[in-house]
Amino acid sequence: MKAAIAGGTGFVGKALINELLKNGHQVVILTRNPENKKNTENIRYVKWLSAGSHPEKELEDVHAFINLAGESINSGRWTDQRKQQIIDSRISSTREIIRIMEELPHKPDVLINASAIGCYPVSEEETFTEASPTANDGFLAETVHIWEKEAQQAERLGIRTAMSRFGVILGKEEGALPRMALPYKLFAGGKIGSGRQWMSWIHIADVAGALRFIMEHPEINGPVNLTAPSPERLHTLGKALGDVLHRPHWLTVPSIAVKAALGEMSTIILEGQRVLPEKLTAHSFVFKFPHIKEALADIYT
Repeated sequence: MKAAIAGGTGFVGKALINELLKNGHQVVILTRNPENKKNTENIRYVKWLSAGSHPEKELEDVHAFINLAGESINSGRWTDQRKQQIIDSRISSTREIIRIMEELPHKPDVLINASAIGCYPVSEEETFTEASPTANDGFLAETVHIWEKEAQQAERLGIRTAMSRFGVILGKEEGALPRMALPYKLFAGGKIGSGRQWMSWIHIADVAGALRFIMEHPEINGPVNLTAPSPERLHTLGKALGDVLHRPHWLTVPSIAVKAALGEMSTIILEGQRVLPEKLTAHSFVFKFPHIKEALADIYT
């Protein structure tokens, strides 16, 4: 199969490209600046979201579109301006993909659009699956609702549409884990807030594998939770991280300090949900790293 990827130079995009190439697929990377990129037999760069670009003319043989584009929610405080940038970046990329697919005489088989588990309500006791109701308030839930609504426009074109709701993605160099690990490396790791908040995490290798799995399995559509089958409370995950790094888990960072440092963005750390990947497990997807200790050991060894 040939897959067109928006956001292919990001954390998830790079892992996904490697996964697809290893498994015999071809990749087209949508980019604003293809001039300095070198095309190969299995990777091609196509200009988009730039003046004068007409990517639809070069995408007629694509079987799958995978949209990972969008401003990071983790970089900087959530000012009103920053929030608008986060939402606008997701809307613009998704609308452009829908426009491209509308123009194609032969429609792709599937659109896989990135999303997030932030759409589920915050809870220390409940468990959420793809069948669970989503939250009605909060910036993350609002962003997910808007984003998924845009992606669902592909369904009116007869295109299978899946929304990959990412949990906290763990990798060594990018994502949330380097910042989580830094206090431990400085012998200052420990409980954040109550420590009882859930973290529904997933190893970057399983993210890439799950996206390929969704692409290859035409029976999967709608929301798909990309989380490991064993979420952990943050206190337990922190202890596991300390063990793997051979560092103590002993300090406590009060919630008020986190809120003062991060503002509204602190909800990512101080609030959480226990989210299970019911749809992936129902379709027999095999996780390489279903448990936190083995996931962290793989990353740091």
